[in-house]
Amino acid sequence: MRPPTHIILVVNGVKVRHPVFVLSAPHSGADLIGRALKRSPGMHLTMGRPDVSRVVYAFARRPSIMRGQAGGPARVMRDVFAEAWQLVPGACAECPPACREAGGVVGATLCTTPAEITRFGDANPDLLYTAPVLLQAFPDARFVQVIRDGRDVAADMLADPSCMTWFRPGMLGEEAEFPNPFLGINSGKHRDKWQQMPAAGKCALRWRSAVRLSAALRRELPREQLLTVRFEDMVASPGDTAEAISGFLGTRVSKVALLTGAPRPGSWRERLKPEDRKLVEKVAREELTRLGYLQPAS
Repeated sequence: MRPPTHIILVVNGVKVRHPVFVLSAPHSGADLIGRALKRSPGMHLTMGRPDVSRVVYAFARRPSIMRGQAGGPARVMRDVFAEAWQLVPGACAECPPACREAGGVVGATLCTTPAEITRFGDANPDLLYTAPVLLQAFPDARFVQVIRDGRDVAADMLADPSCMTWFRPGMLGEEAEFPNPFLGINSGKHRDKWQQMPAAGKCALRWRSAVRLSAALRRELPREQLLTVRFEDMVASPGDTAEAISGFLGTRVSKVALLTGAPRPGSWRERLKPEDRKLVEKVAREELTRLGYLQPAS
């Protein structure tokens, strides 16, 4: 079903047409593509704005909010981006360091000016969980989603304190909703099992759920709206990936910006404890196998 038409949003005097949203599981490379797009001519892309994050996590943790009546969630999403994309004095001070660095922001300067903007976008780390509302809010949006080996993702998540905070026992209190794609749990019957699961297993559940959401998007969205990038291909051949994203979005993307700071694929071999690797592969075996990261069981 085609999404409904909508009134075009205007920010900084510029019409928001075909905004770009970068989607992925945690630590899968959305930040690398976001940084590259932020440096593309005419692109005003935000990364991790606190106001956007609050809305994203509210929707992600309570999916029922996204089914609000009369387009309310879509209006909320449009409003928060209308604010996040505003270029007023001090606006970039609200952005996290990674976004400021990508935009070359020094002191109180801005990453760009309204006169330079032709396109808007966002690469918040967990946008994937709100993709249905993003599509309702911006029916003409373009999505770039990134897929990465779940074992590398788990290794990075385990080393990231901010990711680990989502696995506190209180995250699945009595008010928690199920199914819960954000934590990768399908039923409240699994609450106790999740509470007792080692952190590596919880990381695998989050990756598995994100990959399933990504697969659903590929089935639902037309090719002109969704491009899927494999992290390992991006690292091995940044020029080809930059060319693919450039062609998809109709904007120049630098291969240097894509590759700078990219972690080495396969580092899970040294970083994951044997018991953690076995658990990740057990929990996410179906998805790891389908994506070619694991050989099918004989």
